[in-house]
Amino acid sequence: MWYPRLLPALRALFRAPLVTMVAIISLALGIGANAAIFSLFDQMLLRPLPVPEPGRLVNLDAPGPKPGSQSCGQPGDCQAVFSYPMIRDLERLQAVFTGIAAHRPFGVNLAYRGQTMNGDGLLVSGGYFPVLGIQPALGRLLTQRDDGTAGEPHVVVLSYDYWRTRFDQNRDVLNQPLIVNGQPLTIVGVAPRGFEGTTLGVKPQVFVPMTMRDAMESVFKGSLENRRSYWAYAFARLRPGVTVEQAVNTINVPYHAIINDVEAPLQKGMSDHTMKQFRARKLTLEPDARGQSQMHKEAKTPLVLLLSVTGLVLLIACANIANLLLARAAGRASEMAVRLSIGAGRARLVGQLLTESCLLALLGGALGILVARWTLDLIASLLTAEAVRAIPVTVDARILLFAAALTVGTGLLFGLFPALHSTRPNLVTALKGQSGQPSGARSAARFRTVLVTSQIGLSMLLLVCAGLFLRSLFNVSRVELGVKVENVVTFGVSPQLNGYTAQRSLELFERLEDEKGRHSSRETTRAASERIAPARNAASWYRRVT
Repeated sequence: MWYPRLLPALRALFRAPLVTMVAIISLALGIGANAAIFSLFDQMLLRPLPVPEPGRLVNLDAPGPKPGSQSCGQPGDCQAVFSYPMIRDLERLQAVFTGIAAHRPFGVNLAYRGQTMNGDGLLVSGGYFPVLGIQPALGRLLTQRDDGTAGEPHVVVLSYDYWRTRFDQNRDVLNQPLIVNGQPLTIVGVAPRGFEGTTLGVKPQVFVPMTMRDAMESVFKGSLENRRSYWAYAFARLRPGVTVEQAVNTINVPYHAIINDVEAPLQKGMSDHTMKQFRARKLTLEPDARGQSQMHKEAKTPLVLLLSVTGLVLLIACANIANLLLARAAGRASEMAVRLSIGAGRARLVGQLLTESCLLALLGGALGILVARWTLDLIASLLTAEAVRAIPVTVDARILLFAAALTVGTGLLFGLFPALHSTRPNLVTALKGQSGQPSGARSAARFRTVLVTSQIGLSMLLLVCAGLFLRSLFNVSRVELGVKVENVVTFGVSPQLNGYTAQRSLELFERLEDEKGRHSSRETTRAASERIAPARNAASWYRRVT
């Protein structure tokens, strides 16, 4: 059993408190930094969607010429967008998926009982939630019945987080009106806890039927019926037993038929070469277990680089601790020799020394969790509020498991060679007290030389990279922008999302100006001025931008 060895291991560690504290701090910094960066790495590159069997989800891409209008966003580039009629046709004709779903993020103004907030919404087709296979936390989710005609139905599903923070998890919220971008919608359900959409970097507060797009985004009127308007993203769930290759070959049959029989005749003024490319377009399928987002590609290189750097820091810490343990082993050679001479098995002694190393790593790992939390807080302070909301930087159960595995691994890494070396001393010289060379045996001396050389080399590499990075930041910060940026702030306004137009603002302004002119008293005139001030400002702004 391992636990009888803990007390002797603790006593052995704290006989040399300085060495122990240096080792714990070194490990805490290395493990904490790795856990913090792995938290970001896991959130952005590894973690699957919280849905049943995410490995069967695939994204639909349609590379090739797309004459007409294209509108891309956070879910992907313009190769991934489809016209809405094409998605509906594929949904009707396909036979290899349990369903096809469409989605599109959009900005929202949400008004409930006189209080308005700005946020993110997601336009979804009726197959969105059924394809994902998730169940509501309250009420119902959107289904195929909600894929009605354009402008219908006026229903909305809340995200769990929005329901919790805005409505205090009130179950009476069902069938209550919520104004979304100036349109009154009826709340019919709440998405399950932990589900935050299928696009990394976008956390929708509400899910709205895709057929409501014209009402939600008035600048895109008519896009629901236009086959030359590409704006919707699509994904699907493979049927059991169907491979991606089989699905690609099968789905391209109806896709080519739609392209050649329906959409090609709609193209006007297209050259023969472009038309040939248009008719030869093929659908491609990509794994969708992690959702659909451009951030997966954008974040991969910097996160791999950061994780590599923190891995080097941990390796340096392990080399440093292994060196300390080897130096300490020279002083314990007599102790090991006496134990071996009275019959202690070498395996038992190796186990005892590894217990000491793993206990040392455990103490460093426990402190490393605090370092990881502080590191993530520091990273969050450097990011924008929108980025922090979109990508939560937290230490959860997965990160704790990673830190635990890293702790055990480092304990074995830096403790194995010192343990093997310490348990094979020359018994005669050790018992006579003649083992006192600090460097120990030749093999240990060579190994320590390699460790020291590796530490110096890796440290110099990290210092050079850090210096170049800081120099680049310094140069960027000194770029002359051509304008004075002191005390300058940026902001955005979206009056159109609440139904305001330039004409409406001007009409309100003129009506309130007439009201002001009809009042003669100074007090009443002042009150009217205060009332029309917002309208005057809005009208002035619209005159400048329209």
